[in-house]
Amino acid sequence: MSNQIGVNTWTWVSPLKTSDCSTLIPKVKQMGFDVVELPLEDISLLDAGAIRGMLEDSGLGVTVCGAFGPSRDLSSDDPAIVGQALDYIRESLDFCQTVGAEVYAGPIYAAVGKARHLPADERKAEFQRAVNGLGKAAALAQDRGVRLAIEPLNRFETDVINTAKQAREAVDRVSHPALGIHLDTFHMNIEEDSVYDAVLTAGDKLFHVHASESNRGTPGKGLADWQQLGRGLREAKYNGPIVIETFTPDVKEIARAAAIWRPLAPSQDYIATEGLRFLRGLL
Repeated sequence: MSNQIGVNTWTWVSPLKTSDCSTLIPKVKQMGFDVVELPLEDISLLDAGAIRGMLEDSGLGVTVCGAFGPSRDLSSDDPAIVGQALDYIRESLDFCQTVGAEVYAGPIYAAVGKARHLPADERKAEFQRAVNGLGKAAALAQDRGVRLAIEPLNRFETDVINTAKQAREAVDRVSHPALGIHLDTFHMNIEEDSVYDAVLTAGDKLFHVHASESNRGTPGKGLADWQQLGRGLREAKYNGPIVIETFTPDVKEIARAAAIWRPLAPSQDYIATEGLRFLRGLL
């Protein structure tokens, strides 16, 4: 198995701007990564054409992930909010097409932080609204040559999709070739009975993987079951990118959202370089 290893720029900055890319893209390449992942919190801060040039100069591959707040919620019962979510997804996919990203990943189905007890009939209706929205988003992605990868999140961040099984149900209901699954080891460590089984549940629909330690720190330094992950990825014949996702406590807004209350390593560069070394050994 030969996977490209990447790192998300949330490791260092948020929100990402074009000027950050001019510094981080060469840095990520120099560190030895194959891929850089660009999060789209505010697309207006990013010049896709200029960033494509930077990527071509560096030789790095690229993936893109979305940021989904209350105004970007495909599962909402408010058609206006669903419309805003689809507009954001469309704009994100245009960005992907311009920079050359083949995968757009994240919790595309609902707003992060939406965690409530609901009656069974309301939950069923909400899940179906998410499925309906994902079908529309998948059609937009296919038109642009991009694949969508939906990410289960842990129970503290969503009540819509927490496990690979639930993600597979949504993907199978939509039944579109451009829609698949994005697994993140941080969330899997909380929600799954078995990392290995979760990977096999995603199976041929596994489009993207985030390598995140159990404490959001350096991959290989916590409690995440990396051996199960490696075994599952080999058996599933996953050949896509594996991207380190962590966050810096220095960026207060995202640190608060991700509950990063203390430094997770000697430096953010340490997380990236040691995580890369560990993943190369694992794979």
